[in-house]
Amino acid sequence: MNEQAWLALGLFVIVYAFIITEKIHRTLAALLGALVMIVFGILDQETAIHHIDFNTLGLLIGMMIIVAITAETGLFNYIAIWSAKKAKGSPLKILLIFSAITAVGSAFLDNVTTVLLIVPVTFSITRRLQVPAFPYLISEVLMSNIGGTATMIGDPPNIMIGSAVKELTFNAFIANLTAISGLIAIVVMLILAGLYRKQLKANEAARVRLMALNERDEITDVRLLVQSLSVLALTIAGFFLHQTIHLESASVALIGAVLLLLMTGERQLERALMKIEWPTIFFFIGLFVLVGGLVETGVIDAIASKAMDMTGGDVAKTSLLVLWLSALASAFVDNIPFVATMIPMIKEMGELGLANPEPVWWSLALGACLGGNGTLIGASANVIVAGLADHEGHDFSFMRFLKIGFPLMILTVIMATVYVFFRYLA
Repeated sequence: MNEQAWLALGLFVIVYAFIITEKIHRTLAALLGALVMIVFGILDQETAIHHIDFNTLGLLIGMMIIVAITAETGLFNYIAIWSAKKAKGSPLKILLIFSAITAVGSAFLDNVTTVLLIVPVTFSITRRLQVPAFPYLISEVLMSNIGGTATMIGDPPNIMIGSAVKELTFNAFIANLTAISGLIAIVVMLILAGLYRKQLKANEAARVRLMALNERDEITDVRLLVQSLSVLALTIAGFFLHQTIHLESASVALIGAVLLLLMTGERQLERALMKIEWPTIFFFIGLFVLVGGLVETGVIDAIASKAMDMTGGDVAKTSLLVLWLSALASAFVDNIPFVATMIPMIKEMGELGLANPEPVWWSLALGACLGGNGTLIGASANVIVAGLADHEGHDFSFMRFLKIGFPLMILTVIMATVYVFFRYLA
């Protein structure tokens, strides 16, 4: 690697150290690092802007607006009370219910949309039962990334792989990834339930008060509720059909947001814009530029190329190496640019004589999606939940996430390794 590459890598490591130690806010650390990249000429401004993934940002902003307006109707409180009453007010059962909802939702929506919908419900129920929110939040983050692994539209890496390899259809993703994702989700849910069962104890008075509530009383604006749910349904349908209608997910989300704002008027416009998690949006902007510096200077390409050279074109070795490399890399670097780098390399290996590249593609999808659970900045959903938690005054720090997320990420990748080996390589 040349001098610029080492400078980019060193700067990335320094910024990452600030994020881990939380000496300064992660948004400030990422933005400062991005600006230093530009000042030192590692990237010029135009190239830096090119590396900002506006599809991700547009999706986030659009869904934040829709969720903010929907929250005004009282729907989330309704869902919170209804779910809690179905679970007889048991905090542990509620954890399992919310985890399952998040996993299934993330398979058919993108995982960012799912956490934006489920986290407000979580805050509402934990306040009422006076139990810590962190066990629910960490579970929902992990389930969003695991559930997103199951289908082609659940997580951005899968969307990218499915778009690049026409043979890997929507049904192929379901046939190859849904079963193992479901098994991993069940195992992780059981582990989390065992880990937090002692913390999730609600006093009897809180449970009695909760069971006495009428969830229908929480709906404060029926007209706004109908408008919000109609737009939300259209937006979700748009996500399912985005390839057919030739619109990116960001366009679908922003169309839904603007449509809802047109229906609800200027009062909702100002309130919705105030509730967007702007620190999270700007954190992503800084992070995209930082990773762009690694891409432009060849750091990511050099690491991936070196790893590929080690396998000698063997399908089994390549598949398992891609699985673990993508998992570990995606824990520490946003998985979108990493997958974007890996796709042409795997295609080239196929052209050079790799006998059966299909297991390599499934390994890349599993590794990139599951690896996002390794650290707080490993996936978009993680950062979104952290931002929402900060806003509500809950501790959702990098190190606290790392202690739970990283070991469970390693466990899930081990399960994926066994699956890939016996399904495709044995």
